[in-house]
Amino acid sequence: MAQISKEAVLAALRQVEDPDLKQDLVSLGMIRDLQIEGGKVRFAIVLTTPACPLKSKMEEDARKAVAALPGVEAVEVEMDAEVVNDGRVRGLLNVPVRNAIAVGSGKGGVGKSTVAVNVAVALAQAGARVGLIDADIYGPNVPTMMGIKHLPPARDGRIQPAEAYGVQVMSIGFLVKPGQALIWRGPMLHSAIRQFLSDVAWKELDYMIVDLPPGTGDAPLSLAQSLSLSGGVVVTLPQKVSLDDASRGLQMFQQLQVPVLGVVENMSYLELPDGTRMDIFGSGGGEALARQTGVPFLGAIPIDPAVREGGDSGTPIVVSDPASPVAQAFVRLAEQLASQLSIHAVRGVSSGPVDIQLVG
Repeated sequence: MAQISKEAVLAALRQVEDPDLKQDLVSLGMIRDLQIEGGKVRFAIVLTTPACPLKSKMEEDARKAVAALPGVEAVEVEMDAEVVNDGRVRGLLNVPVRNAIAVGSGKGGVGKSTVAVNVAVALAQAGARVGLIDADIYGPNVPTMMGIKHLPPARDGRIQPAEAYGVQVMSIGFLVKPGQALIWRGPMLHSAIRQFLSDVAWKELDYMIVDLPPGTGDAPLSLAQSLSLSGGVVVTLPQKVSLDDASRGLQMFQQLQVPVLGVVENMSYLELPDGTRMDIFGSGGGEALARQTGVPFLGAIPIDPAVREGGDSGTPIVVSDPASPVAQAFVRLAEQLASQLSIHAVRGVSSGPVDIQLVG
């Protein structure tokens, strides 16, 4: 029987490429714990995110590449993930946060909070450690959408985040009376956002999703000043009025020097019982905006009444009906977002977990 060397196995694995990162698994440092026992080869593939949409293909390609070597009788592959960051999220907190992503829009009513909630839960379902900040000070809907009414008791003088569906959650909605109107100017907004970052006992996070208020006012500016964001996501409807506003939201991220991870077209179409689609708000606008501005198009989310029902009842659609087309669309969106973050991290300064930076 031919002798199998580690060099030969690694050479075979150098022929397997991460389709998103466009580099081979060995160069990316994804191959770990390589062991050879007679004709059996074992190794782990450590992905840059547990939400990798192509992990099955990479596993299959790696298995085939090694199995083709002379003398190999069996190949065991363990799939794991270690989320990378681009080096932007660092600073004063003791809790490592690898990536912080702002979900914004130029106007209200486009389903931005629905997108943020379902993406956060989908990432948690994939195995990531996820936090969700409801920074929409004037209309905090995340507690209702996540089915949470109260924060747990404080511990050691620090606010404990609520938790639902594997996601740590913080919102101003937990700190004010139901229905109370908040008439706050910039300094108060800035103070509240800083408190969400510095005074909350977050556990270690792979992804912190931040649901911004609509528009381009004080809250997004305060967030950008208080938290070194890994990137921003712009949510729009297909219609022209929404696209015009979304374009302003995209420009806001660019002016704040926040990398734009992509555009999401929400309420893109209604799928009818006969299988045809009705474009209630027009079609293709989100993809056109992404193309015109040179940013990725992350996906289209169809209209489904169950999404609204899940938001009202506190059960996100990715939990209540995970096999539905709209839930699957949210899962694909989460995967695309995770892929974009990995691409940005690998192209930039990739390092271990670092902390949030509070400015000022």
